[in-house]
Amino acid sequence: MSRTRWRLGLGATAFLVAAGLVPAPAHADDVTDYAITVDPAARGAKIDDTMYGVFFEDINRAADGGLYAELVQNRSFEYSTADNSSYTPLTSWTVAGAGQVVNDDGRLGERNRNYLSLGAGSSVTNAGYNTGIHVDEGKKYDFSVWARADAGTALTVSLQDAEGTLAAARRVTVTKSGWAQYKATFTASRTSSDGRLTVASSAAAALDMVSLFPRDTYRGEPNGLRKDLAEKIAALQPGFVRFPGGCLVNTGSMEDYSAASGWQRKRSYQWKDTIGPVEQRATNANFWGYNQSYGLGYYEYFRLSEDIGAMPLPVVPALVTGCGQNKAVVDEALLKRHIQDTLDLIEFANGPASSTWGKVRAKMGHAKPFHLTHIEVGNEENLPNEFFARFKEFRAAIQAKYPDIQVISNSGPDDSGSTFDTAWQLNKDAKVDMVDEHYYNSPQWFLQNNDRYDSYDRSGPKVFLGEYASQGNTFKNGLTEAAFMTGLERNADVVKLASYAPLFANEDYVQWRPDLIWFNNHASWNSANYEVQKLFMTNVGDRVVPSTATGTPSLLAPITGAVGLSTWATTAAYDDVRVTGADGNTLLTDDFSGDASQWTHTGGGSWSVQDGQYVQTDVTAENTMVSAGDPSWHDYDLKAKATKKAGKEGFLVAFGVKDTGNYFWWNIGGWNNTQTAVEQAVDGGKSTLISKAGSVETGRTYDIDVKVRGRQVTLYLDGQEWGSFTDDKPAEPFRQVVTKDQKTGDLIVKVVNAQNAAARTAIDLGGAKVASRARVTTLAAGPDAVNSETSTAVAPVKSTFDGVAGKFSYTFPANSVTFLRIRQR
Repeated sequence: MSRTRWRLGLGATAFLVAAGLVPAPAHADDVTDYAITVDPAARGAKIDDTMYGVFFEDINRAADGGLYAELVQNRSFEYSTADNSSYTPLTSWTVAGAGQVVNDDGRLGERNRNYLSLGAGSSVTNAGYNTGIHVDEGKKYDFSVWARADAGTALTVSLQDAEGTLAAARRVTVTKSGWAQYKATFTASRTSSDGRLTVASSAAAALDMVSLFPRDTYRGEPNGLRKDLAEKIAALQPGFVRFPGGCLVNTGSMEDYSAASGWQRKRSYQWKDTIGPVEQRATNANFWGYNQSYGLGYYEYFRLSEDIGAMPLPVVPALVTGCGQNKAVVDEALLKRHIQDTLDLIEFANGPASSTWGKVRAKMGHAKPFHLTHIEVGNEENLPNEFFARFKEFRAAIQAKYPDIQVISNSGPDDSGSTFDTAWQLNKDAKVDMVDEHYYNSPQWFLQNNDRYDSYDRSGPKVFLGEYASQGNTFKNGLTEAAFMTGLERNADVVKLASYAPLFANEDYVQWRPDLIWFNNHASWNSANYEVQKLFMTNVGDRVVPSTATGTPSLLAPITGAVGLSTWATTAAYDDVRVTGADGNTLLTDDFSGDASQWTHTGGGSWSVQDGQYVQTDVTAENTMVSAGDPSWHDYDLKAKATKKAGKEGFLVAFGVKDTGNYFWWNIGGWNNTQTAVEQAVDGGKSTLISKAGSVETGRTYDIDVKVRGRQVTLYLDGQEWGSFTDDKPAEPFRQVVTKDQKTGDLIVKVVNAQNAAARTAIDLGGAKVASRARVTTLAAGPDAVNSETSTAVAPVKSTFDGVAGKFSYTFPANSVTFLRIRQR
C-alpha cells in the first residue's frame, strides 16, 4: 500500500458526466438498450478456486482493537513514543495510588521489557478500545495476568462502567513463588460498551500481560479472533489470505529485536517475532502510528487461513524499504539472515513435527502442516533494480530447497510509470512466476480500464492483483469495482489472484479510506464494496464462457474547463500567465503587475501579489488551488512561468478545471520532488495519466506550456516537449461476464450497470438449452448510498426470473450489479 497514493474517501455523484465521457441521463428512469451475446460452445479461461481472496494488514487498528479479540489495550505496558508521539507506557491505563512502569532485570522475560510495579493498596484500570471494554449480558470473559509479589498478595479484579458493576468481582491469590500466570472468569451481568477493567492489589506486586478475552471467540479458540469480524471474512469464502502487509513488511529497520540491535522498536514485520507464547513475543511500532502487540501473529494467520479454507500467502521483507522510505539495505550478513528466516518460515508451515521449526508449530498446537504453496517477497518497492537483485537471491534459495513453492514478486506501488515498467521488464526477463500489482484509483479509471489485462502477454508472468480500490465506500465505488472485476474474470488466465484492500477499519482509528469492513468495539458492518466483493467471491464459476456486449453511446466532448495554479507543501511564484485559444484569440493574460482579481482561491494556503508575481507562501499547505477563466473553454494554450521558493515539491499547473473536484493538473516535481506527472481528478479522486521521473530546482524559473486540442494534451517544459496524452477512453458503465459453474452446470450471467439509466438488454445464450427460471441476486441502490452501523442501504436481494430462453430480454436496474444463475438442461 503506497502511503503517497493515499486519498480520502470521495463523493461519487455524476463522475461520468464530469469526465465528459458519458451523456447525462435526463431522468433516473431513462432506459438504454444493450445486447449480450454468449457463445457456450467456445472455451474461455479457467478460473482457479483461489481467484479471489482477502488481504489483511494491521492498519486502522485491524489487529489489536480489531480482529484480535483481546479487550485490554496496552496489556503489557509496552506502548512507547516510538509507536506514537502521544504514547506512554501507561497509555489506556489509570493508576490509583502508587504505580509505575519499570524496565529492569525483574521483568517477565527478555523480549517483554516493561512491567507495572504496583504499590500496596493501589489499583490500575484499563479503558480498552473505542469507548471502553464491551461485554454482553450472560457471556463469559476470561481474565489472566502474570504477577509477582515478594510477600504474596491478593488481587481483586473487577469489571464496571459509569453505571456500576458489570460482573461479580474476582479475587486472585498471588503466591511468593515469582512470576506466574493467574486466571479468573467473569460472567457479564449486563451489556455495556463502556466497561473498565480494574486490578487492585492488597500488597506490593508486579503485573504484566493483563488480559481479558471473550470466551466466545471465532471457533472458540484461545488467544482467538473476534467472532463477528472473522465470520465476515469467512462469509466471503476467500481463496487465499495475504498477510501481514503491506507497508508493515517493507518499512523500518531490518534488524531483530535483541540486545545486539539495541532493542529497536521500529522494525519491519518479521515472522519469528510473532510466534510462541504471547508473553514471549516481541513488540513493535506499527507503520500506521500505533503499537503492535503481535498477539495476532503468523501462527494465528495460518490458523485463520486453514479455518476458512483459504490458501495462506505470507509476505516477507526483501531488505528494500518502500512506502516513502525507499532505501536499499546493504548488509550481506543481514540479507542472508532474512533469506534463512524465509526458509525457516516454510519449514514452520510445512515441515514435519520432528523438524526444527515444525516442532515449534506442533508445540503451539498444530502438529499437521499448513500446506504453504505461495510466498511473496517484498511489497511495493520504489527501487526496482535494487529490489530485484535481492529478490533473485531469495528466489534462488527458496527454489533450491523448496522447488514447489511459488515465489511472487511485485511491480511497485502504481498501475503504470517508470517503476512499474522497469519492474515488469525485470520480472519478465527472469521468468518470475507471478507479479503483484497494486493501485488505488478513481472510479472513472476502473470503468475505463476494464480491458487492462486483455493485452497482457499470455506466456509471461501471471498477475496477482494484491491491492486495489476505487477511493471510496459509496455504492458508486462498488459499482465501478464490479465493472472492473468482470475484466479480471474474463482474463482469469492471466489474473490468477485478486484482493481488495484494506480489509478492516475501526471507525475511531482510521488511517486509510476506503475499507471493506467497518467496526467499533461492539458492532461491525459491511461496506457497499464488501457486498460487491461477496457477490463475486461466492459466485465465481470454474470457467469463463466467452461473451460480448454492446456499449453505451459515448459523448467524447473536448476537454473543457478553466485554468489553475497550485502548490503542495511548497512555496512558489507564478508570472506571465497567458491563455490563448486555438484560433489565436487571447482568453486570459496576467502579469500580476496589478492585483489578482482574475483569480478565485478555492484551495488552502496563502496567495498574494509580490513584486509582480503571484506567490503562495504557506510551505505546509496542500492543494492551494487558484483558478481563472471560463469552465466552457476548450482548445487552448496555457503558458506560465513558475519558480519554486521553498518546500518539499514543485508546482501544479491545472487545466480543464470544472470545479474543485474535477480538473487535470501537471504535477511538476511531485512525490517529494522525485516525479512529474499529469493527474486527472474526477469528483475528488485522482488518477495518473502519464508519469516520468523528474525534479524541480529551487530558485529556477521554468517556462510551462500546455496545449489542449480536443481530448489530446501536449506539454512543454522550457520549450522542450515533455510528453503528451489523449484522454479518449470511454468510461463504459455497462459491463458483463459469463462463467460456468461446473458442479451445477449453471451459466452465471454477471452484469454491472453503473449509470442512472436502466439497461434493457437482449440476451442471446447462443443456442444453449436452459431452464426457464433463473435465480437472481441484485445489488441496487443510489450511487451515493453508504452502509453504516445503523443503516444498510446496500444489500443483496434474491429473486427469481421466469422468462429465460435461448433468447430473452432482461432490464437491469439503474446503478446495479445483477447475477443471473441459469440452469442448463
